[in-house]
Amino acid sequence: MSCFSRFLAATVFAAGVLQSSYSLAATPCGHSPAHEAFNVQALKSELMVTALSCNAQDRYNAFVAKFRSNLLNEEQKLNTYFRTTYGRSAQREHDDYITQLANVQSEKGLSAGTIFCQQRLAMFDEVNALDSTEDLANYTDAKDVTQPASFETCAAPETAKRTTRPTRRARAAAHKA
Repeated sequence: MSCFSRFLAATVFAAGVLQSSYSLAATPCGHSPAHEAFNVQALKSELMVTALSCNAQDRYNAFVAKFRSNLLNEEQKLNTYFRTTYGRSAQREHDDYITQLANVQSEKGLSAGTIFCQQRLAMFDEVNALDSTEDLANYTDAKDVTQPASFETCAAPETAKRTTRPTRRARAAAHKA
């Protein structure tokens, strides 16, 4: 490979990196509906793992009862995200996400050992003090809940619109141009 070819390849690569960095920075998506739904699901899962590990099921049930409508609403947003993003395999992908989420959080609890319950039970007091669904959204944004993977939650891609094929005459005209 010639020196010029290497230089050209490096320049193209650098431009690509800069373009992708710019596009990520230019599209703030921290407060999209999907982002909030993922945060709420992670919190719910973490509280469930804590409840099961620390014999606090009654506290988990109180959380679910208090925020039932919000939890259902966020679950619907997740369903929409997975349907729009994964199409026919949405349910499988969603189930995989929920399983991975519980596994990652359980492993985190196991690695913490006996101090896990002492650290995590306080979260029930914190969520019990919340008054509204907006408070819950702000709490989940501020809380560092464990996720199994990074999901692009700005917006799911729109389904591809079916386009008509250009006519033979339109293709010929485009080819001449």
